[in-house]
Amino acid sequence: MAPAGPLLGRGPRAVRKSFKFLLRPTTGQQQMLTACLDAHRNLYNAALEERREAYRKAKVSIRYGEQSAQLKDIRRADPLGQARWSFSSQQATLRRLDKTFQAFLRRLRTGQVPGFPRFKGAGWFDTVEWPKDRDGCRWDSTPDSGQTRVYLQGIGHVRVHAHRKTEGVIKTISIKREGRRWYLILSCDDVPEPAFAHTGRSIGVDMGIASFLTTSDGVHVTNPRYGRRTAARLAAAQQALARRKTRSRRRGKARDRVAALHAKVRRRRLDHAHKTARWLVENYDVIAVEALSITNMTRSASGTADQPGTNVAQKTGLNRSILDAGWGVFLTVLRAKAESARRVVVEVNPANTSRTCPLCGHCARENRLTQADFRCMSCDYTDHADVVGAINVLRAGLALLTA
Repeated sequence: MAPAGPLLGRGPRAVRKSFKFLLRPTTGQQQMLTACLDAHRNLYNAALEERREAYRKAKVSIRYGEQSAQLKDIRRADPLGQARWSFSSQQATLRRLDKTFQAFLRRLRTGQVPGFPRFKGAGWFDTVEWPKDRDGCRWDSTPDSGQTRVYLQGIGHVRVHAHRKTEGVIKTISIKREGRRWYLILSCDDVPEPAFAHTGRSIGVDMGIASFLTTSDGVHVTNPRYGRRTAARLAAAQQALARRKTRSRRRGKARDRVAALHAKVRRRRLDHAHKTARWLVENYDVIAVEALSITNMTRSASGTADQPGTNVAQKTGLNRSILDAGWGVFLTVLRAKAESARRVVVEVNPANTSRTCPLCGHCARENRLTQADFRCMSCDYTDHADVVGAINVLRAGLALLTA
């Protein structure tokens, strides 16, 4: 029976959740979406320039309210440019800059490395937000047409690939450009939690490369290795990109192909993480995982000129495999799903979990004979090494939860 954790046994609640949909704009609408991003980027950069000059010359911090008050004059002076877009979305862009600048001032006050806010280039500003539905935008703007569309001021009614139903109350609407694709993001409040029944079951999870993960019940989830599957196509695309002339149209197309391959790998990896996390959250109340420091695990082994590293090629291949597995993405998704479903995720120290006998507690490096084989040198207990690791992770997690 799973012990009652910090999220179990509470009453019903509603959460805030985002829904992301693929947009299907026409060619003209794509041009207008690009123009909308460019106009908001120019507004962001102009407002940042004003703040930078005021701070550099007089150490004066211009506030959001002062810049927002200038929007009417800016729109009046540029009727074919800034005035085409939603006033509220422009205010949201100025709030975005204000948050960035306030964070810079906070770092200055606390003695941290300040990192002055930077101007946004064309490839570094990909999101515009409308802070309220029906204020320059409207979700499901043509409900009687049989197709889901979103209305955006200055762009029109854009078709949406609504692959799932939205829940709750829509608070903000955003568009985002990812490569050649456009996405719509709805941030909704008062979304009901998933109705998962209490199972009374606990599970330990051991992350790996041969198998993506192994549970204490002996289940092995296959590692899809999406990066390795795409490696040959990606290498060919990158070689083609390297041969293209700088700033040419063909180089732009080659760059888009490379970006599209990377985006596809990222989407497939994220999809696998969501499905695996959903399976765990549906079937177990308590999920014990390893507290992995992936940054340290994938640190380069090349060393320095004075002290070169050893087995560099082997370590490089291991780092590539760890990053391809996407452990960090999976653990982030698992935590989010577990919190919204009232499940408990416990993180434990992964040290020696695959070298400790779950039967007698003997811990030795020699217990793990190979990548897959475990045999206790003290009591001759044998099992799959990853299953042994998952069992030990579960025991440590339950001990932490009980304590």
